[in-house]
Amino acid sequence: MDPRSSDAILTRLMALHPKKIDLSLGRTLDLLERLGRPQDKLPPVVHVAGTNGKGSLIAFLRAILEAAGNKVHAYTSPHLVRFNERIRVSGELIAEDRLAQLLGQCEIVNDGRPITFFEITTAAALLAFARIPADIVLLETGLGGRHDSTNVVKRPVLTAITPVSIDHVQFLGTTLAEIAAEKAAIQKPGVTSVIGQQPPECLAVIEAQAKDVGAPLCRHGVEWGVSDVSDCVRVRMGANFRQFPAPSLHGPHQCHNAGMAVACLENLPGFGVTNQAIATGLTRTIWPGRLQRLAGGPLVSLLPAGWELWLDGGHNAAAGVALAAMARTWRDRPLHLVLGMLDSKDTGAFVRPLADYAKSAYCVAIAGQAASQTADQIASAARSAHIRAIPAESLEQAIGGVVASEPAPARILICGSLYLAGAVLARVKTAV
Repeated sequence: MDPRSSDAILTRLMALHPKKIDLSLGRTLDLLERLGRPQDKLPPVVHVAGTNGKGSLIAFLRAILEAAGNKVHAYTSPHLVRFNERIRVSGELIAEDRLAQLLGQCEIVNDGRPITFFEITTAAALLAFARIPADIVLLETGLGGRHDSTNVVKRPVLTAITPVSIDHVQFLGTTLAEIAAEKAAIQKPGVTSVIGQQPPECLAVIEAQAKDVGAPLCRHGVEWGVSDVSDCVRVRMGANFRQFPAPSLHGPHQCHNAGMAVACLENLPGFGVTNQAIATGLTRTIWPGRLQRLAGGPLVSLLPAGWELWLDGGHNAAAGVALAAMARTWRDRPLHLVLGMLDSKDTGAFVRPLADYAKSAYCVAIAGQAASQTADQIASAARSAHIRAIPAESLEQAIGGVVASEPAPARILICGSLYLAGAVLARVKTAV
């Protein structure tokens, strides 16, 4: 491997800190200072936190803003197939030569100091965004918000908090209120914060922190709302309603994400986005690994005619609820799960909402992931949720087992982890 390539540099950066995750702003701020404070030289920034829907919200915003003629930088995580997916520069995935140059500069300036992988790669992204002209930056937190490396922008033009649920309890807290407090800490004085649908205890924390810092709020269920009407999305802003085509991303939860994107645009100063641009963007949004129907590839080739193979990277209880809402509409054929999860996730909480809809769950370890649960562990948890569960040695074996068990066309949903989704998409060479 060429030591100057992005892959080689990323491998070296992984070894700079003994912990994969160690939430702190100090190391990031120190490196950014040495790099000339690129976080202070960015185009207007929209900063997004939350548990579920962050990436989808950014995907909708990017598609709409680009449909309106804007150049958009975007930073998201994790990637599914290639690291380049995390950094979009003026609408394009960052090129290998530019990525390698930025990572190499960060590595040299950091000079071997302890720093996490996410911290130093966030610095590289901010450096790219400061150097290349664009109209706006869409910035997704990696974990939490208060101590997340993206929380170095002193005054974004807008903040947004998508629905908060239980996840990453080892880092963010064990209660919804504790987790919400970490997410809400991205709110800034005088900067409007658009709030997605929240459990009451989360909304109370978010509102209290917004009041403390002086951040105006635009809350789901108060200042804005959304409903899907079969083939369209109706968004309420105050007392006014606007209607748009159904979004290209599948699932009832994506109507909420689409509505939240509209609410963000309504509160985004300096960007006059037309209804036509919103409609165009909503119907052109692409976000792989999120309720994505696979149209080809080696796994699809294992299916008889008339079968469907779907993929989703959701991995917590709220994601299970969202998938169940989609499964409720899938009554035309049996649904089978192919399930893989990391050992930091609660398999039972994820699959329990799906128990009424899934005929079986074939369980697999995620190849190449040391932190994956074993197939037997996943199967045990699924059985506890009253789902018929069968361990399998591979995705191919799992799909073959489903096909052998069904005499007529069925639907298979591969789910439980973004790492599993990435492994599937890598086989068909699909990137964001």
